[in-house]
Amino acid sequence: MNRTVSIPKTGPQSCGDCPIRHRAVCARCDDEELVQLEEIKFYRSYQAGQVIAWSADRMDFVASVVTGIATLTQTMEDGRRQMVGLLLPSDFVGRPGRETAPYDVTATTDVVMCCFRKKPFEEMMLRTPHIGQRLLEMTLDELDAAREWMLLLGRKTAREKIASLLAILARRDASLQLREPEGVISFELPLTREAMSEYLGLTLETVSRQISALRKDGIIEIRGKRQITVPDFDRLLEETGDDTDGGFLV
Repeated sequence: MNRTVSIPKTGPQSCGDCPIRHRAVCARCDDEELVQLEEIKFYRSYQAGQVIAWSADRMDFVASVVTGIATLTQTMEDGRRQMVGLLLPSDFVGRPGRETAPYDVTATTDVVMCCFRKKPFEEMMLRTPHIGQRLLEMTLDELDAAREWMLLLGRKTAREKIASLLAILARRDASLQLREPEGVISFELPLTREAMSEYLGLTLETVSRQISALRKDGIIEIRGKRQITVPDFDRLLEETGDDTDGGFLV
């Protein structure tokens, strides 16, 4: 039995109004195909902290994150938990052909998802090859990002970890705004420092200290609680420890 509980909320009125349209699984769909997707889609909204899906629960839908951030978490037999991934706007949730969720999916912030009934979506994939092709591209990007994340967790310093996470969030925000990640970039930090420490494998004190150090060195500016400004994106990239022509795929 699926224990997911959602709070009804209206999403974009049409696919043409969707802020993630150019990055989502439906990015290459023509008008006729979008009409078909409209017939099988619905929106769900979750509050921060609410479980979207439990590991091993049956999922009767797949979805794209429209707004907000969710986490993927694996629980071990002894109760220990490890955050294994982030779901950012435009990321895909669920797997066609798989009946159950492989991880716990939890809303870190308030989340709105564009959901598709799984069976009709799977049938549409068979009729519309470029939906499957786009999903394959997104899956390969996710695989590359996971490999980069292994490097981050295993080899990078605390400062490099914080800088890398900020660079990921800055890149995704720029992409959603259809701009290049360069120069001055401002975005809202969607994660608490507690969530950042869990995801990066650092203590809360270390996260706070490194963020303060990056701000003191002029790498970032912080306004209010969550508004981050990166005065020079290239300087932030230098702090990640990545090759100048490398970095994360997001």
